[in-house]
Amino acid sequence: MGESSDSVSVDIDMLPFGGKEHVVKTSKGSISVYVYGDQEKPALITYPDVALNSMTCFQGLLFSPDSASLLLHNFCIYHIDAPGHELGADVISSDVPLLSVDDLAVQVAEVLDFFGLKQVLCLGVMAGAYILTLFAMKYQELVLGLILVSPICKAPSWTEWFYNKVLMNLLYFYGMCGILKECLLQRYFSKEIRCGVQGTEADIIEACRRLLDERQGLNVMRFLQAINERYDLTEGLENLQCRTLIFVGESSQFRDESVYMSTKMGKKTCALVEVEACGSLVTEEHPYAMIIPIEFFLMGFGYHRQPYFCFLVKYWH
Repeated sequence: MGESSDSVSVDIDMLPFGGKEHVVKTSKGSISVYVYGDQEKPALITYPDVALNSMTCFQGLLFSPDSASLLLHNFCIYHIDAPGHELGADVISSDVPLLSVDDLAVQVAEVLDFFGLKQVLCLGVMAGAYILTLFAMKYQELVLGLILVSPICKAPSWTEWFYNKVLMNLLYFYGMCGILKECLLQRYFSKEIRCGVQGTEADIIEACRRLLDERQGLNVMRFLQAINERYDLTEGLENLQCRTLIFVGESSQFRDESVYMSTKMGKKTCALVEVEACGSLVTEEHPYAMIIPIEFFLMGFGYHRQPYFCFLVKYWH
């Protein structure tokens, strides 16, 4: 793993449970890492999907009461944002080289190196699931287990490749314009929640739309370009030994690929959970559907839920 220099730590008042932002300098450029919890605890690292960050991708899951008493009780959580996706990010200079998916996986390894993390559990969503799976293949000794949400593992089809090229052109010329946001919302959420009750837009869609307004279009384009140039991981999946839990929404555009991925990894190491009436972003659309499967998954590593009342007393007093 490459060496990284000192980071800058910034207290973020809006982050619960004493969250801090660290800007970690890696050999592939600086990235933002939000750290929640006691760093003496075992580590859970996360990686979001295209145009999302830790606040828009994992908040629904991690800060629901049942999940908090399970995950925040057992782990210190390290949210790794894709380059330029953190809150308040500036536009990445055009002079900075474009990163490949391999470069992004190396960045994850260097983040672990910086924090002195020897073994971690990983939680990734869609494109972030691909990056963490690739990371697990390259650094198997560092990864205890994977929790993947609507993961992708193949090279893009010609249809996906062309569609992403259209999105990249929109991002380059128009930034986070209305049609681009609609395309991303279709990627994340099911039709049911996008349309809402009697055609009214659900609160979660309105919130996501506002947060997408804060993204820098050119930074999103760079991450999307890396994902659009990804390669097939099938051969490596067959050799991946860590335990894996896969969630996918039944209406996710990545459902077939997620099912394919689970079959290639095998029933001994991988479990698949399909969530009804849900899109790709299960962590935000139906986070409660993830709690019990994650709880049983973590029991295999010796982790258990703390009663929620005890959890509240511990964290708020």
